[in-house]
Amino acid sequence: MTTLATRPTPARNRSGTRTGRRVAVTVVAALVLLLTVLASFALGSRQLGVDQVWHALVAPDGGDASTIVRELRMPRTALGLAVGLALAVAGVLFQALTRNPLAEPRILGISAGASFGVVLAISVFGVGTLAGYVWFGIAGALIAGLLVFAIATRAREGASPVTLALVGAALDASLASGVYALLSIDARTFEEYRFWVVGGLAGRDLSVAAQVLPFVLVGLVLAALVARGLDALALGDDVARGLGHRIGLVRLGGGLAAVLLTGAAVAAAGPVAFVGLAVPHLARALVGADHRWTLAVSALLGPALLLAADIVGRLVAPPGEIPAGIVTALIGAPLLAVLVRRARVVTA
Repeated sequence: MTTLATRPTPARNRSGTRTGRRVAVTVVAALVLLLTVLASFALGSRQLGVDQVWHALVAPDGGDASTIVRELRMPRTALGLAVGLALAVAGVLFQALTRNPLAEPRILGISAGASFGVVLAISVFGVGTLAGYVWFGIAGALIAGLLVFAIATRAREGASPVTLALVGAALDASLASGVYALLSIDARTFEEYRFWVVGGLAGRDLSVAAQVLPFVLVGLVLAALVARGLDALALGDDVARGLGHRIGLVRLGGGLAAVLLTGAAVAAAGPVAFVGLAVPHLARALVGADHRWTLAVSALLGPALLLAADIVGRLVAPPGEIPAGIVTALIGAPLLAVLVRRARVVTA
């Protein structure tokens, strides 16, 4: 009796190859992030060796190297990790929910909500510290996000991608007008706001990172829970319903996650540009449109990009520095242009 050896089907071979490639990309992204973190500790107006950084972290002796690492570079590195991760993951969510490859935190008025909260804290409540008005920024972002979804769901077609984008754009314009109105009548508010609105990691201590971390963690959990639903949404609402997904809950969970992540990031570091726009495109170009993999790789590449921008800002004009928000715009725009030109962007 002749027996036939079973062989993997071509589809299984392709699936295994794709998974192996994705795992490899994720490992490389994790290594890139690790190297960027080490560089963030070591590089600046004063260069430190790896041995000095290690000694300052595990056995601080109160010397100059320990002071630089623990009091100056550790807080901005920790904040860079949280903010970069939050912005990148929020970018993936916004682009999936709106089915718009150019969507970013501004698309739903979230950044404007955070800005309005910060300005209100400074001008009305007299808050003068970053650690103080970060809560107002988060609250403003949450209220703006909830308002957008509440208005969009009352539309005839419901909270569709087009409706969300239109309502978000209208709210962004309205809140921006309110911000400029408050700034125009209060010089002190303008001075405080100018420091925050540039976007960067300098001048923040560990307490700021600790304040936003719970919001980032909750946002990440929600993003992980809706990842499969986002894949279905990319096929259209009817198909998603046919696959058994409750698209209303998927949109609500994804929107809440995006709002939490964006609000926390913008409140802590200011409206940092292009991380939430460019990183999701890069992740999809590397691992495809599966949102579980896109979210994972974006969560690694986002902090790496922001920390790299912060390092560049420290090195180009010592002893001064350029805020990371300006550098991310300079880095992110060409990166996005290259990805689009090579036609490697895989839209959700």
